Amino acid sequence: MSANRERVYRGSAARATVWRAVAGADVRERRSHLTAPRVPTVGIDIGGTKVMAGVVDADGNILEKLRTETPDKSKSPKVVEDTIVELVLDLSERHDVHAVGIGAAGWVDADRSRVLFAPHLAWRDEPLRERLSERLLVPVMVDNDANTAAWAEWRFGAGRGEADLVMITLGTGIGGAILEDGHVKRGRFGVAGEFGHMQVVPGGHRCACGNRGCWEQYSSGNALVREARELAAQDSPVAYGIIDRVGGNVRDITGPLITELARQGDPMCVELFQDIGQWLGVGIANLAAALDPSCFVIGGGVSAADDLLIAPARDAFRRTLTGRGYRPEARIARAELGPEAGMVGAADLARLVARRFRRANRRRVERYERYGRTYGRQANQP
Repeated sequence: MSANRERVYRGSAARATVWRAVAGADVRERRSHLTAPRVPTVGIDIGGTKVMAGVVDADGNILEKLRTETPDKSKSPKVVEDTIVELVLDLSERHDVHAVGIGAAGWVDADRSRVLFAPHLAWRDEPLRERLSERLLVPVMVDNDANTAAWAEWRFGAGRGEADLVMITLGTGIGGAILEDGHVKRGRFGVAGEFGHMQVVPGGHRCACGNRGCWEQYSSGNALVREARELAAQDSPVAYGIIDRVGGNVRDITGPLITELARQGDPMCVELFQDIGQWLGVGIANLAAALDPSCFVIGGGVSAADDLLIAPARDAFRRTLTGRGYRPEARIARAELGPEAGMVGAADLARLVARRFRRANRRRVERYERYGRTYGRQANQP
C-alpha cells in the first residue's frame, strides 16, 4: 500500500486530502468565482481597532455581522486568534458555514497562509491559516485586507464590469490592490500593492515604515489630521473654526471632525481636503503610467469625504497624467461597499476554497465507497 493511500486510511485522512486541495487554492482565481459553490461563508476583517465578522452569501449580501474590539497589540497572537474563533463559532451556531476568509491589515505571503508582518498586531511570520484551520475544522483563506476589499468592489461594487482595476484605500495610511482580468496580483512574495510607501517627496516627512517622503504622508487620514493639528497648534487664523470646536484641545482634532467641518464649509478643512486630494491625484497618475488600469476605486475611511476628496484628485490626475490628451483616462470612482468591503471580499474569496474543500471531500467519500465495494466483494467470496 502506498504512503499516499496509507494517509487516506488514517484518522487524519480528511484533513490530508483537503489540505492538498486547499493548498492550490491561490493558483487559479481567474474567473473561478463563476463556478464557486453558492454556499454561505464567513469573512473576517482584522484592523488595528476592530475585528468584524460576517456571514456572506454568494451574491455578496451580509446575512449577519458581528463586531468586537481588536485585542491590544502587546498581547500574544493567540489572543487575536481566540477572538476570531469565538466570532466564527458564534456565527456557526446560526449558519451553515463552509469556509472562512481572513482579511488582515498586514503583509501576507504568496501562499496566503502566513502573516509576515502586521503593524497593528503582534503577528510576525504567523502561520495563521494553519492555526485557525486546526481550530475551526473548515478551510481558511488568509489575504491582505486591501486585496479582499478590492475583490469585493470588483465583484459587487464600484468595479463591476472592469477588466483591470486598482483599488486605493485611504485610512490611517494608504493601502492598495491590483486586479487584472479577475485575478488579484499579489506579486512574487505576496506583498504587492503597498502604494502608500512609494516615495513622492525625497527627504520629506518621516514615515512609520522608516523612510521619508512616502505617499501616505501626504494623502491619508494621518496627513489630514497632522496638517490640521499643526495649524491649530500655531494658532493660525485659518484654524479658528476647528480650534473653537475642540475648545483649544488640539489632540481632539480627528479625521471625522475635519470631514464634518469641511462639509459645513469650513475654509481650512475644505482646503486640507483639496491638498490631500491633489496628492492623491498625482499618485494615481503615477500608477496609471505604470499599470494602465481601466478604473481606480477609492475606499477607506477618508473616502467618506466623497467629492471633497475625489474632485480635486480627478483634477490633479488629469493635469499630471503622462500622455494626457492622447490616451484614454481611467475612471476614478468612490468605493460602494464602505467599511464592510474587506469582510465581504474575504468571504467571497473563501468560497473558492470551499469549492475545493467540497470536491476533496466528495473524492474522499467516493474513494471510501469504491474501496468498500471492492473489499466487500472480496470478503463475500468463498
